[in-house]
Parts: sequence; structure tokens; C-alpha cells
Amino acid sequence: MSEACGVDFGTSNSTMGWSRQGQPALLTLEDGKQTLPSVVFFNADENEFSYGRAALSTYLSGYEGRLMRSLKSLLGSGMIDGQTEVGGRALPFRALLTQFIGELKQRGERAAGRRFDSVVLGRPVYFVDDNAAADQLAQDTLEEIARAVGFKEIAFQYEPIAAAFDYESTIDREELVLIADIGGGTSDFSLVRLSPQRAALTERRDDILATGGVHIGGTDFDKYLSLANVMPLLGLGSQLNSNSEVPSSYYFNLATWHTINQIYTRKAWQQLQDVYREVRERDKFARLLDLVEQRAGHWLALQVESAKIGLSEAASFTLELDRLRPAASLQLVRNDFDSSIDHLVETVEQTVTKLLADAGVGADKIDTVFFTGGSSGVHLLRHRIAALVPQARQVEGDLFGSIGAGLALDAARKFS
Repeated sequence: MSEACGVDFGTSNSTMGWSRQGQPALLTLEDGKQTLPSVVFFNADENEFSYGRAALSTYLSGYEGRLMRSLKSLLGSGMIDGQTEVGGRALPFRALLTQFIGELKQRGERAAGRRFDSVVLGRPVYFVDDNAAADQLAQDTLEEIARAVGFKEIAFQYEPIAAAFDYESTIDREELVLIADIGGGTSDFSLVRLSPQRAALTERRDDILATGGVHIGGTDFDKYLSLANVMPLLGLGSQLNSNSEVPSSYYFNLATWHTINQIYTRKAWQQLQDVYREVRERDKFARLLDLVEQRAGHWLALQVESAKIGLSEAASFTLELDRLRPAASLQLVRNDFDSSIDHLVETVEQTVTKLLADAGVGADKIDTVFFTGGSSGVHLLRHRIAALVPQARQVEGDLFGSIGAGLALDAARKFS
């Protein structure tokens, strides 16, 4: 029984794992579930915070306050030392991250019935693309937060490597495995040699042939699905009397989880009022004004996310937007979704191709592609990745739990 835990702080969902022989690694965090959505809601009416599914439910019930999701995206960005305001109260983003991770730790410890002082934290291959200093700053910030909530011994592991360790616990022979971890904020990959015999080793550096990643994930798929199909209903692409288009920045903010709150500021509201006087298609822009006045941006993002999930499972999906005025019903087909994210998937393909080249391994040598991460079910993405290694078998792990389980295994090895 390990005295250390593994923590997967994800863009969309988080888990906490504890390696115990003969028992599931993941701990129960909310309502009997092993995932805690990475969401914080400050309820201004009650002057209190809520987390996870409870935070989403409280927000959607109509309480005044501020919902914050995709907090992980702040790591390594200039926004980490910024703040948001609710009812005149400043809420620093760094403090919000600390509160969420502290809550995650407390829930895991309650479920385990013990305290954890040692942790292996998961991290993407790159928090920030093409900026080593910002990437290191992101990890340093996460380590500072982990110490602030009570962890004393802290180690990090790449998330796709953690997923590899989880998959390794299920195999009975040696395999060369491409781990494809498609999360909410990043797409991370590792090429690893796995076997039951190698699993007993504490040092696995020689088994990791290559790692790679790109800052593209599920929230990006949501954004471009929204921009292509939903935001035109609110006036994106509409003309002003000057023959120029309505500024697209409002729609990009509204379609991006961690910037939705920016459209609720007094300054943004005044700008929207000014644009309304100049826009030609006033009926569409009035929908946008009404949505902002309702502070329903996160509701809209949740509906788009449900459409992404639906189109990952079926060829069509009906998106009911009943809080728009007037209400709208969009019949979406998978081809529309594929077209909106094709440029993102192409970048992910290039990342995998480079990974194989860096490893000096031919595609025909890959035994298995192991898919994990909540966004690995996106049909186009999975199809394109599988096509790069056509002879490899495809295995789907626990989309939300493989990383946390692998981090728990790694914690047991590192801190035993």
C-alpha cells in the first residue's frame, strides 16, 4: 500500500489515485464518481464557493456569481496573476487554482481515510508550445500551489507516460505502444516500450522512445465548432453600416471557456451597445446582447460541448438553444464538425508524424495505439491518428481515469 498519491489536474476533469493491491486506484471525489469536473463557482448571493458538478448545477440554477472552468489553461499564461471580479470582490486566478486543488486533495483524503504528503502530479508534454521558459513557469506555479495545499514531496510525470503505465498493468507481453492522450487543453503523445517485466523497474527512461505534444484539445474543438455553427446566429460575420464586419473578438471570447467572463465587463457591454447601433442585422446582434445580459455564455459553451460529444458518437446531432431569444434549433452533421476542426487535427497529425521521426521508428513497428483522454473519442482525430499507424491495433483506455491510475502507480514506485 502506497503512502503517496497521484493527481491528474485536468482542463475539464480531475482525478486522484492511490495505489492499493487488489483495489481500484482512483478515489471517489463527487457523488460516487471518480472524476471532479475542474470547475469553480463563486456564489455571490451566498458568498461561498462550490466545485465540480455542484458548481455547474448552482450556476445553471441562476445564482448570481462567477463560473470558472478550464483553469489549467491559465498555467504558463499572463493571466495567472490576474483576477476576476464579482460584486466588487476581487478573485485572483492563482488563489482560485489553489482553492480547487486544495479541495481535490481534501476530497481524495476523505475517500482514502488518510493524509497524503507525497504526490506525483501529471503534466502535459507542453503547457505552452514553443516557449520553454513559460512552460517551466507553468510547472513551477503548479508546484507552488501543490506545496501551498499541503503536499511536501512533489514529483511530476508526463500525462501520456502515466497513461502508458496504466495500460502496461493490463498486458502480458512486450509491446511498442503509441499513447494518444487527447485532453481538454492538450494533445499529448508518447512512444513507449512496455512489458510486465519492465513494469517492475523504477527507472524507465530507456523505455521512452519519444514524447511530443501540442496545445490543442477538447476546448479548442468546442471553440471552432461554436464559431463555425453557433456564433453566426449571434451576428458573427455580420456587416456594419461602414461595410466592415462586426469585431470577431467578442465571439472568440464567448467561444473560449477561460475568456467567457471577459465579455461580461462594463467596458465590453458598452462596446456591444455601440456596435448594436451600427450593425445591419440587428436581430442577430440582439440575441448576443440578450445572452450577455443573461450571463449565459457558459450555458452556451456547455451546449456546444454536448454537440461535440454527440457528433463524436453519431453522424448528426440536434442542438437545442432554448435560452436564445428567439430560441433556435440547429441540425448539425459530423461533416460540419470535421470541417471546423480540420486545421487543428492537421496540426495534431504533424505532431505524431514528428514523434515517430524523432524516435526513428517506422509506423509498421507500432503494436498498439492506446487512446485516452476525454476528447480522444472525436471521430476525425481518432481516424487520422490511426491512419498514421495502420497496422497497429487500437485500444481505448478509461478516457477520464487512465492518467490518474498511472500517476498512482508512479507515485508508489517513486515514494515507496
